[in-house]
Amino acid sequence: MKKKIAIIGSGISGLTLASFLKQSDDLEFIVYEKEDSLNLDEGFGIQLSVNSVSILNKIGFSQLSKNEKHHPPNLDFYSENSKKICDLDLTIFNSKIEKYTTLKRSILIRFLKEKLLTNSLIFRKRINAIEYKNERVNISFTDGSKDEVDYLVISDGIFSNSKPIIENKIFKPIYYGSSAIRIQTKNKNIFNFNNNNISLVMGPNSHLVVYPINQSNELNIVYIIRKKLENNKDVKKIFNNTIFKENKNLANCFEEASKFWPLYISSKPTKSIYQNVFYIGDAFYAFPPTLAQGASQAIESAFEIFNLIKDNHHNIQSIYFKNREERTNLIIKRSKFNYFSFHISNKILKIFRNKILKILVKNKKFINSYLGKVYKK
Repeated sequence: MKKKIAIIGSGISGLTLASFLKQSDDLEFIVYEKEDSLNLDEGFGIQLSVNSVSILNKIGFSQLSKNEKHHPPNLDFYSENSKKICDLDLTIFNSKIEKYTTLKRSILIRFLKEKLLTNSLIFRKRINAIEYKNERVNISFTDGSKDEVDYLVISDGIFSNSKPIIENKIFKPIYYGSSAIRIQTKNKNIFNFNNNNISLVMGPNSHLVVYPINQSNELNIVYIIRKKLENNKDVKKIFNNTIFKENKNLANCFEEASKFWPLYISSKPTKSIYQNVFYIGDAFYAFPPTLAQGASQAIESAFEIFNLIKDNHHNIQSIYFKNREERTNLIIKRSKFNYFSFHISNKILKIFRNKILKILVKNKKFINSYLGKVYKK
């Protein structure tokens, strides 16, 4: 008899898991989504390191049109006045078909959705309660419908609606002390940088990331500042300070930017009280953004739980949580260190950081230890 899996949430992690489950003849699945439809609007960019690209290639990602993605060869580091400090070669982690990739999030969601049958994705569904009985999970939804499954996988994000109901406790994400502003532009003259690469501009208590997301010269720009933005006036004020003060062309690109997001992370990885309930993606742990691993870790966690279910391990919960927790802690430490180093404001420390950075980006042993453990799982 086939094992049945219910997936709650149709983001990157949920759809990745569903795409792999579809390949198995011994497993059946259904994806439940609380919204009315998938958001396939243009959306903002994401970065995928080779650890996740290698997974996606197993379901045909390498066949995605070359026009809809980009493979940046380098990460260029800049000071706040746009003076280049050094660069990191990202291709050292690449293989012939596994390459560091940037693209629009909506393109990846569309790619994953196209792998699924229409009836495997059901909208307007919210969990109301669950009952764990005889190693089966009985799910009740707010519309009165029910389902009974062997495994329940939660992938509805950091502000999960399902998690408090299932675990019968309150989960409060932690405000990370920063806000993000994101835009997209085709303006190639923002400042003097290589539009083929990822550019990281490090300013006092802030940093800016610019990278191409396709072959149509579109750039994704993310600005992160250690400040809680309350309204549009706060947004306008920052354009007269920090990085923007030194880059008027860049400030002009952000003139119409009015949306901002406070940044939150999870307090700790989530392990369910039930043996057959699992959390993946941001529902398991939402990372700081300073290692660009959010999407890649969502894909990793989905693939890991797929393999454990497919191989019918007897102690899936313990194996999965142990592996994920170790991996998560590794990435948290590096993300927090990056957050500190990107935002240094002391002039002497900045000089010291820049000199050390020039040495480290050329030290293969260090790079393989610091990034290789993340990029090549």
